[in-house]
Amino acid sequence: MKRFDEIRDMIMSLEGDFEKFYDKGNQAAGTRVRSGMQKLKTLAQEIRTEVQGKKNTADQ
Repeated sequence: MKRFDEIRDMIMSLEGDFEKFYDKGNQAAGTRVRSGMQKLKTLAQEIRTEVQGKKNTADQ
């Protein structure tokens, strides 16, 4: 569940920037959102790889 907590914390940390960008049109907040989403994508890929590795190990 540690990995899930990492994802949740990352998303929650972006909430303010999402509001600033979408509600107030703050362009700098949009840059922070894009950066945060890229980090989220990287984390998601790491988790997918980890899960697949554990799944393959369990199958053997």
